[in-house]
Order: sequence, then C-alpha cells, then structure tokens
Amino acid sequence: MLLRLDKMLAHLGYGSRKDVKRIIRKGEVLVNGKVAKGKTVVKEGDVIEITSGSNTNRFEVLNVSEHATKESAALMFKQL
Repeated sequence: MLLRLDKMLAHLGYGSRKDVKRIIRKGEVLVNGKVAKGKTVVKEGDVIEITSGSNTNRFEVLNVSEHATKESAALMFKQL
C-alpha cells in the first residue's frame, strides 16, 4: 500500500496537511535521500528525513495505513 507523504507526516505529528505541504515545498523533507515533491508517496521501508534549522529527524516507514488513528500512527514508523 502507498500513502501520500503529507498524510504520513501529519500522522507523525508535523502539523496539519497544509503545514506539512509547506515544509515539503521548502525542500526540508527527503525520502530515501531525495528531495520530496508535493505528490510523493511513501511505502513500507522508505526513510523520511525532515530538517528544520540545525535539527534533523529520520524515520523508517514500518506500516502504511490510510485511516490511522492517533494511537495506531505510532506503529507506522520508527525513529532512526
């Protein structure tokens, strides 16, 4: 299953989808080492890297679910 990057980052708690789209447009998000685009989709095994200032967070996608709850969203990724 595939999921749009903006939905995945919203599940990770990086803000609303609108906020997430803004950070993607600014080039602060990489997927598997490549700058993400607005319509990037993620799948299990992908690595997402988010840079904000001097702070960088990396996550591996473990599970993709279109209808994740707040509780199940934590099972969708692991921080690297």
